[in-house]
Amino acid sequence: MIVDVKSPVPSDIEIAQAANMKPIREVAEGVGLTEDDLEPCGWYKAKVHLDVLEKFKDRPNAKYIDVTAITPTPLGEGKTVTTIGVSQGLAYLGKKVFTCIRQPSQGPTFGIKGGAAGGGYAQIVSMEDFNLHLTGDIHAVGAAHNLLAAAIDNRLAKEDRWSTSYLAKALCPDDEYTPSMRKRLEKLGIESERPSDLSDEDKERMFRLNIDPYSIQWRRVVDVSDAALRSIIIGLGPRNDGPTRQTGYDITVASEIMAALALCSDLADLRDRMGRIIIGTSKKGGLRHVGRIEPITAEDLNVAGAMTVLLKEAIMPNLMQTLMGSPAFVHCGPFANIAQGNSSVIADKIALKLMGPDGYVVTESGFGADCGMEKFFNIKCRVSGLVPNCVVIVASVRALKMHGGGPKVVAGKPLDKIYTQENLELLEKGLSNLTQHVENARKFGVPVVVAVNRFTSDTAAEIEVVKKAAMEAGAEAVAMSNVWAKGGEGGAELAEAVIAACEKPVDFKFLYPDEMSIKEKIETVVREIYRADGVDYTAEAEARIKLFTDMGLSHLPLCMAKTHLSFTHDPAIKGTPRGWRMPITDVRASVGAGFLFPLCGTMRTMPGLPTRPVFTDIDIDLETGKVVGLS
Repeated sequence: MIVDVKSPVPSDIEIAQAANMKPIREVAEGVGLTEDDLEPCGWYKAKVHLDVLEKFKDRPNAKYIDVTAITPTPLGEGKTVTTIGVSQGLAYLGKKVFTCIRQPSQGPTFGIKGGAAGGGYAQIVSMEDFNLHLTGDIHAVGAAHNLLAAAIDNRLAKEDRWSTSYLAKALCPDDEYTPSMRKRLEKLGIESERPSDLSDEDKERMFRLNIDPYSIQWRRVVDVSDAALRSIIIGLGPRNDGPTRQTGYDITVASEIMAALALCSDLADLRDRMGRIIIGTSKKGGLRHVGRIEPITAEDLNVAGAMTVLLKEAIMPNLMQTLMGSPAFVHCGPFANIAQGNSSVIADKIALKLMGPDGYVVTESGFGADCGMEKFFNIKCRVSGLVPNCVVIVASVRALKMHGGGPKVVAGKPLDKIYTQENLELLEKGLSNLTQHVENARKFGVPVVVAVNRFTSDTAAEIEVVKKAAMEAGAEAVAMSNVWAKGGEGGAELAEAVIAACEKPVDFKFLYPDEMSIKEKIETVVREIYRADGVDYTAEAEARIKLFTDMGLSHLPLCMAKTHLSFTHDPAIKGTPRGWRMPITDVRASVGAGFLFPLCGTMRTMPGLPTRPVFTDIDIDLETGKVVGLS
């Protein structure tokens, strides 16, 4: 450990600030990276260049471990703590290990949850850098996203005001096509060396998009929880302020650009993904060459190249370290209830090569296994071509009692005493939630280890009940996780179970094939993972499914947008309900990211703040310059 373990355990930030961190160059050297592979960002963090993948391309991959969880309480069940703890436990046992996790949004950091660097003696450090700006990746995503939003409103204003000839001169002033315009030429099948060669009809096709303002699905983003911006009216000033229309804000990590950044393989792939983003459709008959509604993309708006430029640094993963001094990548932060909820494919691929065949890479999927893990398998593994060796499902006695019918758990309020006293009857009623998650993971053909994140109030009898249920459900092993209090030593038992599980055979398979229809995919996930009896579609969802099928998008995987607090669409329903149906209220396309996302019930893409947000505790010590109150 690069920090002394103390009892009682100090606050997270006190532990992090007491750590004797290694210089980031030393961390890099320990995994075979040179100064030429790095772009340092201070003493303790650095960007890693993507050509490292080419440098180590012939090295076999390390073992690949995904950490997920049962359906959590609003307090979380220690999944990130356990992810870092597994890595620290492996390092404690002398194994080569790399941790790959997401960068947290400032929304939760300043809102309800607080930071996401882990906790206790299982953390990524420096905690302040991790939880705040880090290297600016989230801000880069926001800049690229809002540039596209500005381009949309600019085009709406200018296209209705000026002739096609003026648009052609404005967009290609030197009578030369930009790279984006050349892509549009190819899309439309027009052969032309320069814009002046175009016929009037082809100019109309090339430069007049005829965007239907009512079809626009691209909102703006900001990386704070600000409920007042969920629905807004823009363009209320004079004519030059743009057209008046209703829109809104999402939180930055909900942006399709964040999802695409996390799934891309290199800069060229990211550029293609930016161009494929669909912002809306044309008016009916607006593109006269086809006479039907057509999707409008960022490429059509001639802005995809500039968006990629804003992301050219953000595509490189950020190298940091755990409290064991072991290496960690912190990269990308897509939400797991409305996006894929996993760190980047690039970070995982680099880490797997750096660790080699006798090493381990531990990554984390957001929220419960029905959200992040299902998307890790069906989306991330599909895109990356990587196959996991083991899944770790984090469980807590507290959450299982909640699923057994315990009182409501509310962030910021004291726990009911029933959660801190032995109650085997309530615990046993909630065990089905753990059982269903284990069964779901095994459907993908991957060995499962259950990690019990033990709290001080958990009794030996309660732990034994959890162990028995997990083993009967098909887990390879059940291990205690005491990483919060003891760091790497407290994760050794769990690490040993993971090592053993990684030696088991893997028969990995996706839940559905690409060629399934959109409805068949939805119904497969709903039936197999959530255990609903069926699906009810709104008229809007039915229309979207037909539209996306007609557009040739039915081959894309699904990213189910649903609450993380229940197997159902209703966060109030706990346990493992049966005899219910899933309402699909809408289906949207994130073509740049590479998936379709059905909305299960009502989903919000901009969180709100609690009555007493976490930011009320955060300040700066003016004498030392240190952050205080960050958790």
